[in-house]
Amino acid sequence: MTTVLLADDHPFMRAGVEAVLRGSPYQLLATVSDGDAALAAIKQHDPDICIFDVRMPGRDGVATLQAMRESGDERPVVLLTAELTDRALYTAVKAGVNGIVLKDGAEDALIECLNTVAAGGRAIDPGLMDRALDLAMTGGSDPLAKLAPREREIAELVAKGLRNREIADRLTMSEGTVKVYLHGIYQKVGVENRTALALMARDARQ
Repeated sequence: MTTVLLADDHPFMRAGVEAVLRGSPYQLLATVSDGDAALAAIKQHDPDICIFDVRMPGRDGVATLQAMRESGDERPVVLLTAELTDRALYTAVKAGVNGIVLKDGAEDALIECLNTVAAGGRAIDPGLMDRALDLAMTGGSDPLAKLAPREREIAELVAKGLRNREIADRLTMSEGTVKVYLHGIYQKVGVENRTALALMARDARQ
C-alpha cells in the first residue's frame, strides 16, 4: 500500500478524496485542514505522497510545498485546485510539484495522477506546463511586475476597494492624477476596468 496524507479545508472534498481512494492501492493515513497541520502530520505519519488543496487558510498548498522543498523533503506532492493563478502555477512548478489535479473531474483523474507520481513521473496537464514555461520565460509570475512602484501602489489600493478620491487622499495627489495613472496601468497590464485590475492585484498577492 502507498500511504497518502491529505490537506484540504473543505470537509466535502476530504470525504470525496477518501471515497476515491477507498479500494485503491492508496491508503489515506491522515487528513488535515491547513498547511501548518500538514507539515506537522508529515513528520508524524511519514506518508509516501502528499495531496494539498491550493487554497487553505494560513499556509496554503503552494506555500506548504515550498516549505517541504526548502527543508529538503522531496517526496511527491499533488496539488488539488479549482483554479490556479499564474503566480501559484509558476511557484508550484518552480518548487517541483509532481502533479496537479483540477477539482472538476478529480474523481476520474486523481488515481491516474497518483499512479504516475508514485512511479516517479510528473502528472501535470501539458497546457499548464506550457503556461508555466511561458511565465518562466517572460517573468510573468507577477502580473503587476511591469508596473512602476507608484503604479503598483495604486493598483494595490484599488484591490483593497478604495475609490479614486480615497486613493488621492492617501497618496497626496489629485483625483485627476489618479485617473491618469489608472489609464496607464490598464494599458500596461491589459485590463479594461478597475474590477479586472482589482482581481489581478489580489491574485498577485497570493
